[in-house]
Amino acid sequence: MRGFTLLEVMVALAIMACVILTLLGSVNYHIGIIANERDSTTLTILARYRMAELEQSPAKGEGTFAPLHPELSWKSDLLPADLPGLQKMVVKVRRGSDGREVALVRYIAK
Repeated sequence: MRGFTLLEVMVALAIMACVILTLLGSVNYHIGIIANERDSTTLTILARYRMAELEQSPAKGEGTFAPLHPELSWKSDLLPADLPGLQKMVVKVRRGSDGREVALVRYIAK
């Protein structure tokens, strides 16, 4: 007799279902990683942008990135450094919804 038995078809379908579920789980996991990395990159680029602006005239301050990114806020601080003649500038960019934050530090001459 030619062809497949019902048992062989059921086993093949069970194997395919396991493979498909594994692949879907893997794809979902990697999409989550990509989203996190994209968010971290956005926060870092905006922090670098704000730091570059503040290097021209260092000062303490805070604000948002509205209208493009109203959910993100920034805060800068000027702190004394361990070495004489230097100040430590810290720029933090924070997302209000999940509390995610990126902080950049740069030492600048007084």
